[in-house]
This record gives sequence, C-alpha cells and structure tokens, in this order.
Amino acid sequence: MRDIIFTRDNRDSLCVLCRGAKLLCGKASCPVIVKYYAHEKVLPLIDTLELSGSSPPGVFVGRIGYPKINVGPLIPPIHGDTSYLDLPELWGDKSIEDVVSFRFQLVRGKHRVNAMEPEKGGRLLDITRELVLSRSPAEVEACFTKRPRSSIALDDEVQPHGPSAPLQRLEVGSLKTDHVIERAYYDTDMKAADAILELYEKGTFVSKIQRALSMGCFGVDKNRRLVPTRWSITAVDDTISRALVDEIKDYPAINEYRVYESWRLDNRFMVIMAPLGWSYELVEAWYPNTTWNPRGDKVVLYSSSEGYKGRWEYAEIGGCYYAARLAVAEALRKERRQACVVILREAHPGYIMPVGVWNVRENVRNAVAREPRKFETLREALGYVSSRLDIPMERWLSESEVLRGLMHQRRLEDYMR
Repeated sequence: MRDIIFTRDNRDSLCVLCRGAKLLCGKASCPVIVKYYAHEKVLPLIDTLELSGSSPPGVFVGRIGYPKINVGPLIPPIHGDTSYLDLPELWGDKSIEDVVSFRFQLVRGKHRVNAMEPEKGGRLLDITRELVLSRSPAEVEACFTKRPRSSIALDDEVQPHGPSAPLQRLEVGSLKTDHVIERAYYDTDMKAADAILELYEKGTFVSKIQRALSMGCFGVDKNRRLVPTRWSITAVDDTISRALVDEIKDYPAINEYRVYESWRLDNRFMVIMAPLGWSYELVEAWYPNTTWNPRGDKVVLYSSSEGYKGRWEYAEIGGCYYAARLAVAEALRKERRQACVVILREAHPGYIMPVGVWNVRENVRNAVAREPRKFETLREALGYVSSRLDIPMERWLSESEVLRGLMHQRRLEDYMR
C-alpha cells in the first residue's frame, strides 16, 4: 500500500481543483491527462500474465540498487514494424503526446541480475542481450509472475517507458542480426570506447549503441559489465563527442559569427558559433511550471561549460550537456572547422514533462543542419538572438561565462584595424 501524504500547500492542491480542465498550473496541456489517456489506450492489451509482440528491439537496464539491478526487454502488445517505438532519431516531428503514447505501449520485463557478473545472468539475460544484436523488430513471447504495473517512468535523461512486470519466461523468434554490432560484441579484445567509436563511424544510430553498451556488449571480455540505461546514454554521448572535439581542434576556425535555431516541443534552441578556437557552453532556462521548475514563480537558469582543454568533471547541467555537445561537434567535424559554441535553451510551459536527452540532441542536430544566420560581429549576432528569445540578453550574459568572455575578449584582428 502506498503511503498517503497530507498537505495544506495550495500549489499541491491545484490538480484537485483543476482536474485537467482549467490548466491552473500554467502548462499548455495537462501531463496527468496525457499519461491517463496513454494508459487507458493500452491497458486492455497488457492486463495479462502472458504477452506477445514485436520488440523494436528494445531493452531497459535499471539503476536502482546497483549493482543488483533489474534488466529486461521492452515488449509492445502489437506485431509488425515497431522500430519507431525505441528510435528517438525518428521522433523529430512528434509531439509529447506521441512520444508518451509510443513509450507507454512498451511493457518492461524485469529480471534481477548483478551488473558486475553478467555471465551469471542466466537464460533470461542471454535472450535479452540477443535482442540488442538484432537490426529489426523481433517476435517476443513473455510470461510474467504478476500483471504489468500501470505506471510510466519519466526522466530527463531517459526516454519514458511504461508498465513493468517481473519476468518468468522469455522466448524470442528468429532474429535478423546487425552484423556491425555483432562483430563488436564478439571482439572481446576491443575496448568499449573503441567499439562505440567504430560503430558510430559506420553509421549506427547513437540510440542503438547506447542500448548495446547497457547490455554489456562491448569491452575486454573480463571487464564487461551491464550499464544502467541512464548511464549508458551519457557515456556514449560523451565518448563520441570528446573524440569529435579532439579532431575538430586540428581544423581552422569558422570565419564569421553564426546563429542556428530550432523550436520543438516548446523548447527554443539558439546555437551561437564564434570564429575562435573550441570552447563550449550550454545554458538552459526553465520557465515556471516546466519539468524542473514546477513551483517557481521566476525563470531559472543553469549552465555548464568547458574551455579548449575540455572538462572531466560531470557537467552540473546533466546529460543534456553531452547530447548537445555531440550534435554541434558532428556539424563542425563535417565542415572541418572549429568554433566557440554557446547554446541557449528556453524550456517553455508547453514542455509539460521530460522525454529524455534525445530531445536536446535531435533539436540541436536539427538546428545545425539548417542554413545559419551569419554576422560580422558578436553584437549583431546577439541582437538577432534577442529578437528570437523571450529572456533578455542581459539575463543570459549574467549566467553565461563564455558569452561574457566573448564580449570582453579582443582578437588579434582588432589590433590590426
């Protein structure tokens, strides 16, 4: 039985007063209603001890209780091409309601294992690992010890996932193996970082690499471990982006100030590039009634940055930092240039719930894939940014260490005029 918490805080009672009709919280739509309808739609299909369907393929590795954690497949109660349910790279034009609907269809089977001893995980773990080696949806039959629990987990790092239940039995039909991932799996002398980079260079989706890393598919044989999904996402983004940044430092700087932008899921991303050596900063502004500022009455700003030599401490801002760094490093590497990069993000009330760092990576990818606005001076670039964002530039400058440095830094060309 759940503990019952009584409160006299009027803010906590808004949901009772509103019931999704008046939007008293200030959000553009009610997150409770969004989750409710997603739940009601799929509940009749998953209210069972036996479930069959086409896994995208998808798996989830938990972190609670590490190193003894829950691991298992993600199984929808539908058959056919379900790959879109677990490929964030395909969600660029989807709404939050779409993403929640996708993810709530995935029932997470749970099997308790020791992450440090994957070789002792048994048949259930072996079959689950087989799924991540598949390049297309796989037919799965599962038997649970309990009916799937109707809940949905929301996390700013991980894409949402729906109901879960302890696994008793798991069977997988014939698989079409992804031979690129398979080769990395069977190469037990290759380090995990090398496997990640090799797969990326061969065009494997970042989300697929993250999935395989989480299931302990990479690394020197005796050092292989299961990696919680939340950690594997950041590990892959960080590993790839650091390698790309090391490469672009050998390239010349861009020749002008640039501004790229992307607006999705009521998030506004402005990517500013300056004609200097590599440095990078992400500044996020969370409006009241958004995910990480639910009760505030003011916009809250956070930032993390790095200079030319990079950073080794985990970014204060979290996994979004590495996801965005990957996206801009990809673009600069493609152009064979380097730049000083500052990303400004406004998260508005329409961003009613977290959907994972893929949102940041794909938003920034979308921005830098477009033709940028080009300017001769930083002042002109910031003037344009100010016209596109609601928060005054003075507030961004007060939080952004890199922008403040750019405002006061004189370049060699300045002394030659």
